[in-house]
This record gives sequence, structure tokens and C-alpha cells, in this order.
Amino acid sequence: LDQERRNRGVEEDRPEEDSLIVPVQLVLPVIPLTAGIFDTQVLKHVMLAGPIVKLVLLLLVGFSVVSWAIIFLKVRLFRGIERNQAGFARAFAEGKSLSALYEQAEKGEKSPLTEVYRAGYLELTRIQRERGEAARGEASQGGRTSPFPVENVYRTMYKATSEQVGGMEELLPFLATTGSATPFIGLFGTVWGIMNAFSGIATTGNASLATVAPGIAEALVATAAGLGAAIPSVIAYNYFLTRIRGIHTRIDSFTAEFINFLERKVDKV
Repeated sequence: LDQERRNRGVEEDRPEEDSLIVPVQLVLPVIPLTAGIFDTQVLKHVMLAGPIVKLVLLLLVGFSVVSWAIIFLKVRLFRGIERNQAGFARAFAEGKSLSALYEQAEKGEKSPLTEVYRAGYLELTRIQRERGEAARGEASQGGRTSPFPVENVYRTMYKATSEQVGGMEELLPFLATTGSATPFIGLFGTVWGIMNAFSGIATTGNASLATVAPGIAEALVATAAGLGAAIPSVIAYNYFLTRIRGIHTRIDSFTAEFINFLERKVDKV
């Protein structure tokens, strides 16, 4: 009797164990679907492409590599610029002396704002030196000194600003060229590949989908590569231009504040 009860208990437990098993019919359709998503056979199409299409792909890879190098370089550059500018602008707002700010600009990390200030400060000291020499000569002759030429300092800082903005814009034209040219370079490779595919159809006399599809797929890889090179370049180009405009605006505001400071305390500087 105990043996029969144990057998019945085992039979009652079997449905619960069987319910945890997923039917094989539900698993098998998922395998080819997943393989179709991740197995795009791009490398196979590249290897089977013609020499012209391969040359186009190699050119696009070169554009993409250089563009990404420029992007990483500029990201690092602008991070340092904004960090340095924030500290220098804060020191100026705290009322540090002009000479202390100049020492900070000389010893600290270089940025467009500090370089513009250095240019303005050097012009200021040159004017002060020349005015001091002229004042001694005019005093001996009983004349009056001329007004302080604040406009000279402004022009010097404006020139330095233009140079710094030009330096920040270096290499950005390559991103613009990549964004505008690589889609058409990829399209050229696609057109060339499709022409070869149709030439093969004319030679074999077979226009079935199995004959046409591989050649067209190989050709379309060039278009995808062109877009892959162009899209990041266009996004990065617009992003960096926005950052440059923001930095330029900050430098212009600082220049205006500095000129106002000179005009208020022209006799003390």
C-alpha cells in the first residue's frame, strides 16, 4: 500500500514538472529570426564587392576615422577651455588687480579668454609706458598729456578675439566636407555597383531575384558607409559651432567689461 501511494504521488507531481518545459515548436522559429537581425552579412558583401566599390569604401573609412579623431580632439579642447574660462572670469569678477590676473593668465592653462586678456594687458602697459615718457617730455615743455587711448586696447583685444576664434575653428571644415561629400561618394559606389550587377544580368541572361539581389546588396553597402561617415560629422560640426559661438559671446562680454573698467579708472591704471 505504501508503494502504491508513493507511485501515485510521483504521477501527481509530473504535470507540474512538465508544465515548466517550453515546447520545441515555440523555440525553433525564434532562432532564425534572431539570426536574421544580427547576421547582416555586411562583411561578406564587402569582400564580394568590385574594386571600385572597395576603393570607395576605403575612402569612406578614411574620412570616418579622421572625423572621429577631430571630434575627440575638439571635445577635449572645449572642456578645457570652458573650465579655464570660468575660473578666470570668476577671478576678474572678484576684483583682482590687473597684474595678478596677468600672472594667472601666464601661469595657468591657456584659453581664448586668457589670451585675449593678455593681449589687452600688454597693449595697456605699452600705452602707459609711452604716455609716461610723453608726460615727462610735455611737462618739461609745459604742455598737457593727451587723453588715454582706450580704443587702442579694444582694437587689440578684438584682433586677439578673431585669432582665437579662428584657432578654435581649425579642422572644422573637414567635418563639414565629410558631412556634405561622403553621402555622394557612397552614392557613386552604389551606382557603380548596380551598373556592374546589371551588366552581369545582361551577360548571363538571367534576371531572377537570386541573381540581382547579391550585386545590389553589395552596392548599397557603399551608401550605408557614406551615411555612417556623414551623420556624426554633421552633428559634431553643428555642435562645435554652437560651442564656439558661446565662447565668442563670453569673450565679447569680458572685453566690454574690461573696457568699461579702464574707462572708469583710467587715471588709476
